[in-house]
Amino acid sequence: MLIMNIDTHAHLNHPLFDGDREKIIKKCIDDNFYIINVGTNLKTSKEIISLSQNKNFYATIGLHPMNLKTGVLSKRKREKNEEKMEDRFDYKKYKDLAKNDKVVAIGEIGLDYYWKPKTTKRKKIFKKKQKDLLLQQLRLAKELDLPVVFHCRMANQDLIKILKENPEVRPEKAVMHCFVGTKKELNSYLKFGFFIGLNGIIFKTLKNINFNELIKTVPLNKILIETDCPFLVPPQVDQKRNKPFNIKYVIKKISKIKNIDFDKLSKIAFENAKILFSNIT
Repeated sequence: MLIMNIDTHAHLNHPLFDGDREKIIKKCIDDNFYIINVGTNLKTSKEIISLSQNKNFYATIGLHPMNLKTGVLSKRKREKNEEKMEDRFDYKKYKDLAKNDKVVAIGEIGLDYYWKPKTTKRKKIFKKKQKDLLLQQLRLAKELDLPVVFHCRMANQDLIKILKENPEVRPEKAVMHCFVGTKKELNSYLKFGFFIGLNGIIFKTLKNINFNELIKTVPLNKILIETDCPFLVPPQVDQKRNKPFNIKYVIKKISKIKNIDFDKLSKIAFENAKILFSNIT
């Protein structure tokens, strides 16, 4: 039986792959390995659309919440992300990009409070701008009838609140990329019908987070496997960057926790991806 694997969240356009990107792409094609590369601004969205012209490669486009200029981050934090940041969300430009046949979703979009300002006033401005950006991109996804790839870091309660209060733009199909949260928050996303993206984060020890219990809670038909490469390298890999093929370590851990055969889980995860990203063929 041929098992087709899919990394549902990768960043192969990242500079860390400049030295051997073509070699990795060739191996993906030769091994019938599917890749969904994820955009984080206009520049990267264009880059991954170009990459998606390869066999079994697909793209998502969107403006990451931390790539929006809010005017309230410290100088050090602004400079760290300067080349990635945009003054505003250009609805038309992103809409035009989404017309490409290989674009399968809007993402990664959402909320990220990791680098939030310290003062109450600045924090309020920062969060409002991120929320406004999110709503704009949810409207685009709704208009184009595309699923959503959500990025949410330290902001689950605000995201859940937005989704509950704005049902007109809440996507019917979405994935919570790299889910980190409580069991209650997980169940809220599952009630929305969302998929849950699991990657190398499940090997980390985080305060108040029990990944084994969370994985047990996620139904098999809602699991997506991802790497977020080049980030979140599994501990079994002695490298400074992650690669798509390392999803095997994530699958192995989940299969053990769920008491399911490795190949069977791989097949289920692939079929789940085809349900969410219906353009995959």
